[in-house]
Amino acid sequence: MALGTAAAPYELRFDAGRICLDLLATAHPGERLDSPGALRAWIHGSGLVPPGTPLAHADTGWLLGFCELRGHVAQLVRERNVVGSRSYDLALALALDRVNGLARAAAPPAPCAVPGEDGWLVRELAEPPECAALLAAVARDAVELLTDPVARAAVRECEGDNCPLVYLDTSRGRRRRWCSSEVCGNRERVARHRRRAALTRA
Repeated sequence: MALGTAAAPYELRFDAGRICLDLLATAHPGERLDSPGALRAWIHGSGLVPPGTPLAHADTGWLLGFCELRGHVAQLVRERNVVGSRSYDLALALALDRVNGLARAAAPPAPCAVPGEDGWLVRELAEPPECAALLAAVARDAVELLTDPVARAAVRECEGDNCPLVYLDTSRGRRRRWCSSEVCGNRERVARHRRRAALTRA
C-alpha cells in the first residue's frame, strides 16, 4: 500500500493482521522508517490516528521510539514463535519490561465524533497525539497479542524464501502460508512455474 511518501524506499504494508505486526514489517526488506515523514505515513496508514490528523510535530525522537519498540516486539514475537516454552533470558526480560512500560506510560489518543463536511459524523482526536500515547497503543496491541492464547497460536512466519515477516493467520482452516499472496505467494508461484518449465525442457 503506497502512501505517497518519497522518504520510504519501499511500500508500507498493513496486511499482518495486527498493528504491532505491521510495525515489524517496516524493517523488511529494508528499513522503511528512515525519516519522520515515513513514520508519519506509517502512523496514518496503520489507523492509529484518523485520516488527516496533523502529525507535523513527529520528529526524529518519535522515529527512535517506534524503532526501539519494533525491536522489542520483534524479540518477543520471534521468541514465542521459535522457542515457545524456553524461559526468558535477560535480553527478553528487558524487552518485555520495556514493552510493558510503554503500554502503561500514557493513555491512547482520545477520539471524538465531529460533523464532517457531508454532515455525517467522523472521528477526530480531541487533541494532537503525542508520541508516548501512540507508542502505548502499539505496545498494548503487542501485550494483547502475546497474552491471548488464541491470537498467539495464529501467529505464523512467512514461508517465502528469505522472508522473516510474521502475520496473524485468520484464514479459513488456518491455511495462509505467506505474509502476502501478492508478494511472497506470487514469487513462489513464479518459481514453481519456472521449475516445471525447466523440467519440461529437460
